[in-house]
Amino acid sequence: MIIQPGIAKANLGVSREDVTLEDHPLNPNPDSRWNTYFKDNEVLLQIDKDVRRLYPDIAFFQRPTDYPCLLILDPQNEFETLRKRVEQTTLKSQTVARNRSGVTNVSSPLKASAHSSLSEYEVLPNGCEAHWEVVERILFIYAKLNPGIAYVQGMNEIVGPLYYTFATDPNSEWKEHAEADTFFCFTNLMAEIRDNFIKSLDDSQCGITYKMEKVYSTLKEKDVELYMKLQEQNIKPQFFAFRWLTLLLSQEFLLPDVIRIWDSLFADDSRFDFLLLVCCAMLTLIRDQLLEGDFTLNMRLLQVKYNRSGDWILTGLW
Repeated sequence: MIIQPGIAKANLGVSREDVTLEDHPLNPNPDSRWNTYFKDNEVLLQIDKDVRRLYPDIAFFQRPTDYPCLLILDPQNEFETLRKRVEQTTLKSQTVARNRSGVTNVSSPLKASAHSSLSEYEVLPNGCEAHWEVVERILFIYAKLNPGIAYVQGMNEIVGPLYYTFATDPNSEWKEHAEADTFFCFTNLMAEIRDNFIKSLDDSQCGITYKMEKVYSTLKEKDVELYMKLQEQNIKPQFFAFRWLTLLLSQEFLLPDVIRIWDSLFADDSRFDFLLLVCCAMLTLIRDQLLEGDFTLNMRLLQVKYNRSGDWILTGLW
């Protein structure tokens, strides 16, 4: 007898269903519930890996939220937490060795070196949820509701600043609904930028390649000398503008500066034309260094985290 996929609480009285004849874990049918379950696990593991390291320079996402999902954390419910699902899906390897005395030892490889990194992302006790776990649930539900795009690496960098803004609201009544508000805003934002995450659209007029070329065409209008310098060194916009545009500059600045830039970005009806201007401002404000540098130096300059404030960049637009 095979239990339903995802049900792991038989000891709590959860009923089992014999699905052996019609469905089983090796069923290749695309409509198989087990097939769907395993594919969902692949998506979940990627999300889990990404959200655990979200904004590692601040401790916020590792801290417990004041408003965990009580329905899911209740041990008497029939729902399996994503935390438990990840634990059950991830295989843990161990090394078996026998010493000269014939004693067999079982140890985890790289245990000592991994201990420090694992402790940084240590899962909170039962009954608590870290902020990154809330973000994980938002992204997983979005992936389930939007199978056409599902989850693509980088979406965690988009949802992070949104959730942080709602979850740190000084009004506790609003902060309580940070998860729902974030999901709503993230869904609406993705409706506008989802084409950036669809590889088959890269070379279309709505794809990311076209938008990267727009950065250079805008730069040519604003600063032809700098444009010609980058062209001479064969520095293509794909080398740096892909991340700038796809992630809305969320990896180029510290989180407070990202929020400051997004505040202006989302307030503009022509927000993506505005984003192109911000990208050009980032280039022109370091034009002297770019004009003097060689290919290697300029590539390093364009790919490192920007060391200027969001206000300073926005000032450069005017």
